[in-house]
Amino acid sequence: MTQTVDNIQNNESKAFLKILEQVANFGAKEILGNDNFEITVFLTDADFIRQINREHRGIDKETDVLSFPLWDRQSGEEPFINPETNDIMLGDIIISLPRIKEQALEYGHSENRECAYLCIHGVLHLLGYDHMEEDEKTQMRLKEEELLSKLNLTREE
Repeated sequence: MTQTVDNIQNNESKAFLKILEQVANFGAKEILGNDNFEITVFLTDADFIRQINREHRGIDKETDVLSFPLWDRQSGEEPFINPETNDIMLGDIIISLPRIKEQALEYGHSENRECAYLCIHGVLHLLGYDHMEEDEKTQMRLKEEELLSKLNLTREE
C-alpha cells in the first residue's frame, strides 16, 4: 500500500497523487510478487528536495527524485515489518514537482509520463536497483521501461 503526501497543496500537484500511488503500488507488486508492503511518496517543491539532498547526500542542489530504502533485499537481512499491518516497510520516495514539469518538456513527453518515470525509478531504488555501474544502469533502465510499458505510459504518451 502506498501513501502519497503533497506538501505543495495546490490543484496542480493533486493531479499527480493518483499517478504516484498507482505506479508505486504496481511497480513494487510486480517485483515483490505480492502487495504486503508500504511506501510513502512525497511530492514537493524545489527548496524542500534541495534541503533533503543537502542534509542526506551532502549535495546542495535540487534533484528530481530521492529514495530512502529501509530494506536491503540483496543483503539477506530481514525487512522491517509494520507491526500493525504486517507489511514490509520499503521506504520513502521524494519527487520534485518542478522537475516533473521541466523534464517532461526537456524529454518531449507528458508530465504524467515523467511523474510515473520518477516514481518507478524511486521504487526500483527502494527495491535494490541502482545505476552507479554501467551494467546496473542498463538493467535499471530496462526494468523502468518494462514496468512503464505495462502501465501504458510510454515515451510517446
